[in-house]
Amino acid sequence: VQLQASGGGLVQPGGSLRLSCVASGSILSISRMAWYRQTPGNQREMVAVATGGSSTGYADSVKGRFTISRDNAKNTVYLQMNSLKPEDTAVYFCNAGVRTYTSIWYNEYWGQGTQVTVSS
Repeated sequence: VQLQASGGGLVQPGGSLRLSCVASGSILSISRMAWYRQTPGNQREMVAVATGGSSTGYADSVKGRFTISRDNAKNTVYLQMNSLKPEDTAVYFCNAGVRTYTSIWYNEYWGQGTQVTVSS
């Protein structure tokens, strides 16, 4: 199973970006899908999560500005980021709980990370 994230880049404060993450491989089903971010010297923190149902959750720092969504048919999770602030600058990682055709368990997988820089 591979998770491929894309959509990062440089944006001015107040701008928007949309991140995408596609899961590929011998996927039977995906439970939760989430976005995390990490800055140098700090631990990775959860930004947004979308469960296997329709529930979502957000870090307090991004509530009202970021929106997570899923396209289950495409095994894809998105993160729409609006009103970006310099403190949103980080490497963003996607994360998913995946059950493959050869596993009876859900295992956790990570994407490679995509850089988001918010600066004027």
